[in-house]
Amino acid sequence: MIRSLLWALVLLPYTAAAEPQSPYEPLAFLAGHCWRGTLPDNKQTDQHCFSWIYEGKFLRDEHTVHGVGHADYLGESIYYWNSSMKRIEYLYIESQGGFSRGRVSTDKNALVFPASKYVENGESQTYRSRWQRSGDHAYDVFTEFQSKKNWIPGFKVHMEELSQK
Repeated sequence: MIRSLLWALVLLPYTAAAEPQSPYEPLAFLAGHCWRGTLPDNKQTDQHCFSWIYEGKFLRDEHTVHGVGHADYLGESIYYWNSSMKRIEYLYIESQGGFSRGRVSTDKNALVFPASKYVENGESQTYRSRWQRSGDHAYDVFTEFQSKKNWIPGFKVHMEELSQK
């Protein structure tokens, strides 16, 4: 019995180390929460609500821009683990018929969305974004757009956690 206990204690660190870290770990802080920020025009708010779907195999982001003088803009992103490329990717669709696809990487306390094309009605716009953590209950979104020659600032939004979803 003592020998079995000793072997269990010796093997325990190896068993724990064998547990793989979830590939979604960088996005986990978002899940189960809604986040809201005011857009730079101070007339619209941007809200994102994140939830796990299909037993944690995907992360859904339901997105709404509320504003005065127009119906809400709605969108949804599905984040998924591309196991062949070993990276998180997403598909974004929105109520005006536009979409984009891209990938997500990390840089310290930030989610990095490299250049991607947003396509709507035959037109496309290349953008990139960075979501920088700001404490445990907020993050800042920095988005840039590509012009013919360089990247130009788009907008910055401070997103704050609203509640458990």
